Formats: sequence, C-alpha cells, structure tokens
Amino acid sequence: MSWGTELWDQFDNLEKHTQWGIDILEKYIKFVKERTEIELNYAKQLRNLSKKYQPKKNSKEEEEYRYTACQAFLSTLNEMNDYAGQHEVISENMTSQITVELARYVQELKQERKSHFHDGRKAQQQIETCWKQLESSKRRFERDCREADRAQQYFEKMDADINVTKADVEKARQQAQIRHQMADDSKADYSSYLQKFNLEQHEYYHTHIPNIFQKIQEMEERRIVRIGESVKTYAELDRQVIPIIGKCLDGIVTAAESVDPKNDSQLVVEAYKSGFEPPGDIEFEDYTQPMKRTVSDNSLSNSRGDGKPELKFGGKSKGKLWPFIKKNKGATPEDFSNLPPEQRRKKLQQKVDELNKEIQKEMDQRDAITKMKDVYLKNPQMGDPASLDHKLAEVSQNIEKLRLEAQKFEAWLAEVEGRLPARGEQSRRQSGLYDTQSAPAVNNCAQDRESPDGSYTEEQSQESEVKVLATDFDDEFDDEEPLPAIGTCKALYTFEGQNEGTISVVEGETLYVIEEDKGDGWTRIRRNEDEEGYVPTSYVEVYLDKNAKGAKTYI
Repeated sequence: MSWGTELWDQFDNLEKHTQWGIDILEKYIKFVKERTEIELNYAKQLRNLSKKYQPKKNSKEEEEYRYTACQAFLSTLNEMNDYAGQHEVISENMTSQITVELARYVQELKQERKSHFHDGRKAQQQIETCWKQLESSKRRFERDCREADRAQQYFEKMDADINVTKADVEKARQQAQIRHQMADDSKADYSSYLQKFNLEQHEYYHTHIPNIFQKIQEMEERRIVRIGESVKTYAELDRQVIPIIGKCLDGIVTAAESVDPKNDSQLVVEAYKSGFEPPGDIEFEDYTQPMKRTVSDNSLSNSRGDGKPELKFGGKSKGKLWPFIKKNKGATPEDFSNLPPEQRRKKLQQKVDELNKEIQKEMDQRDAITKMKDVYLKNPQMGDPASLDHKLAEVSQNIEKLRLEAQKFEAWLAEVEGRLPARGEQSRRQSGLYDTQSAPAVNNCAQDRESPDGSYTEEQSQESEVKVLATDFDDEFDDEEPLPAIGTCKALYTFEGQNEGTISVVEGETLYVIEEDKGDGWTRIRRNEDEEGYVPTSYVEVYLDKNAKGAKTYI
C-alpha cells in the first residue's frame, strides 16, 4: 500500500489531509499545555490550602500542636504540600517532554510538508508545461495541414484554368509545396512534443509523484507515531509520581495511626493542672447562737446574704476567690503570679530555660570575639585588637544582665517549687484577731489564697481566717481605723497596679508598709489615707520599724 500508486491523482486531498494532521498535533499540544496549567494551579491551591491551616509561629495555636491528633493534622498538611509538589513535577515534565518537544517537531513537520508539496507542484508545473507545448504543436500542425490543403486545392484550380498564366500556376504550385513543407515540419514537431510529453507524463505518474507521495506518507506516519509516543509519555509522567504520592498518603496514614488519646489526655493534665488541693468540706455554721456566728472563707455568701464572700479587714473589704471562679483580667505580672502554682512553675521554668539559652549564645559570641582578638594580637596585619574591645564589653554586659534576670526568675521558681501542695499540708496564715480570740478556725480546707491581682498563691489568706463573732461586728469593722504603718519601703522598680487590690508605684518612691509579706510574694503598702494596696515584694526594699506594733522582732 503506497500513496504514490493508490492516490496518484489525490494531490489536493493529500494536501488537506496532511494539514489536518498538523492541526490535530497542535490541538494535542494545546491540550497538554492546558493540563500543565491545571496541574500548576492545583498545586498552588494545595500549597495555599496547606499554608492557610499551618499553625502560626510563636502563637498559642502552635502550642496546641503538641497533641498527637493535631500532629497528625499537621503531618497531613505537610504531606499535602509534598503532594502538591508532585503535581508541579507532572506539569514541568509534561512541558519539557511533550509540549516543548512537540512544538519543535511541528515546526520541522511544517517545513518538511512544505518542501514535499513544493516539489509536487513543481512536477505538476513541469507536466503542465509539456502538455501546453504538446497542445500548441498539435494546433500548429493542424493549422499547417489545413493551409497545405487549401494551397493544394488552389494550385489544382489554377492549373486547370486555361485562362491563368503559366507564371501564376507556377506560383501556386510553389506556395502549395511550401505549405506542405510547413505541415511536414509541424508534424515532426508535434510528434517530438508528443514523445516528450508521454515520457514526462510517465515519469510524473510513475516516478516523481510516487516518490513525493511516499515521502509525504512517511512524514504522516512519523507524525502518527510521534502522537502515539507522546500519549504514552503523557501517561507515564503521571505514573512516575504515583509512588511518591503513595508515600505521601502513607505518611498521612502513619500520622493517623500515631494518634494517642492517652498521651493527649496526659498533655491536657500537664497544660491545665493548677497544683491546688481540692477544697475540703464546708463546716456547719450554727446561727442559733448569734454571738458565735462566724464567716468562713469557704462560704459562698456572707452574713448579709448578698451572694459574695466578703470579709472585713483593716477597714476595707476583700473578697476571697475560688480557683474555679474567673479571675480578673489584667497585665501579666513578670513573675507569673497570676497563674496557679503548677502553671506558674512551668512558665518560670520555661523563662529560665530561654534565658539560659540566650546566656549560652552570648557566651559563644564572647568566645568567638576573644579568639578573634587573640588572632589579631598575634597577627596585627589582620586587624586591630582594640577594635573588638567595645563589642566584647557590650557582650559581657549583656551576659551580666541576662544572668541577673535568670537569677531573678530562678528565685521565683525556687519559691514556687518549695511551696507546691505536693510537699505536705499547706501552711495557714492567721490574723491578729485570730490570735487574740484563740478560737478554732471554722474553715480547715486546704484551699489556696488568691493574691490581690487575681493570682493564686499556696497559703491561706489572712482575711479568710478572720472570725467574726457577731453580726454587729460587721458594722464595727467597717468603721475601724486604718492599720498603722509598721515601716517604710522604697520602690526598686515601677509597678503598674492594674488589678483589684493592687497599687501602682514609681521607681524610687518611698511609701509606708502596713502589712509585710506573709509568704505569698505580696506586701501591703500605703501612700496616703485613701491609697493603699499590694505590690510584689520583689519590687520594693522594706525597712521595718522594730518598735511598730505587729512588726517582727529580728535578732
């Protein structure tokens, strides 16, 4: 089967068919190109989706990913990011191995096709020229034969006419001979052109056209093979990434199988454990004997029935909050005293670790500068040793500042670790009124005290131990004189007292101490008759008056 023999007369149809073949190839290239764009867009959308749900760095959301279920979700996001990468690989490979290669091949194919059909048209023009020459010689031969017949008839007519002179007859005879000679010449030319045309026609239909059409056929078959190979490559490029995509999916399955509910439950305990002991039983308060009526810090309502645990102390009322009652919101204290003991210990430990890392980093930098300085000392041409003194002093100052900061947090940490409830029963503070009454405490609960800013401490508040002997005493306490000063203090740092019960102080300010630190990290001070409250003990330097009432005696 050959186009040259089977389709010898279908030049125009073959031209249309080969153009259609190129159009099909270009359509396939366009299809693959659009597929690559889809793959890229899909990969981009997958990456954006993965990025959208990634936890923000240094945020609470990032801390939540300690849980195995969240880690499984995070692994899924990371695997989907890799999954998106494989679709980018598909797009890149299809672009380089299919669209780019086929686009180059199409250009070559167009040039080859153009060349073949140019040769075909050239052969057609050649045979058409021969045909025109044959037709022209044929018409000339036909015309010369007619002219020769007319000249012969005219000669015969003149020769038969007795009235015509001999000269005219000779002239007619000569003219007839000339016409016959021309007819013979035209016949010879016609015969020659006919033989030439038949030869050209034979060459055209049996040599030139078969050869050209055979080349066109081979060109078309190569195009068909190329499309088939490209379609196979199209599938193989997809198949190549399947193992990697499978690994991504396997990673998601592995992450899902690593979900550990018991571990997550334990993390919840570690995250929210307060370190408090559960409250004890509330004792019965006997109201049948009015003079012995007391108010317990475990009672959720005061003697007036207003629904708030209000106790009287020093002419001012202070409320006792339970651990499960919502605390006042405000600025987080530097020592994290607003947190329950266990959580405070974790935060302080975290802060100490961070400071130690910073100290180590600065020490490494100091060592590097020192080594560089030694090099400069041994080789002055490399640099001036004195140029590093300023940087070395700056690093040393930073180390000293960080060490002081770390010591401060370590002190707070040691204080918290020494007072955690797991180390035995907690101490209870008793007020002066409790001591003078010498009556048994109504509340024996190991509930912890909440500091003035809403923070928890481990000891019982002094106010919660106050025993009110009778209802009438409530009014008397409201009218009591303010507590006397037991000394003075100097503010070491500025403190913004934003929570209820606290007071703001400015660095260097001198104030009166009316109640010293009872072990909860807070000292009660007064600025004037209307301004008093608590400040962190570590923020002030206290000077107690040994002769003041209620002050401790130091030996």
